[in-house]
Amino acid sequence: MLIAQSRQKSYAYQRRKALEFEEGEHVFLKVTPTTRLRKYTADASHVLEPEPIQVKEDPTLPIIPVRIDDTSIKRLRRKEVSLVKVAWSRAGIEEHTWELELDMQKDYPHLFSGN
Repeated sequence: MLIAQSRQKSYAYQRRKALEFEEGEHVFLKVTPTTRLRKYTADASHVLEPEPIQVKEDPTLPIIPVRIDDTSIKRLRRKEVSLVKVAWSRAGIEEHTWELELDMQKDYPHLFSGN
């Protein structure tokens, strides 16, 4: 029985290959127990020179109010506060927040010129 198992195992291992698959820019190699790894020999043509990159002094992205989407009045104990729902844009991504209407009118009057 052991001889038959050993023979089958040897036959299966001869037919196995290392599998290679890609995900995005990366290539992965699945190594099986019988994969034989070879020693790497250094080659000057394998060396990649890094490309210079420009780094901004101020890496922050500007957040710009795009439009007013909604208005609301918040009732407190003795007063009412006007709020506006502002759509902000940062690097093409939109986010929404509720802001005080008076502050937004003071800082961004162009958003209210259509009203």
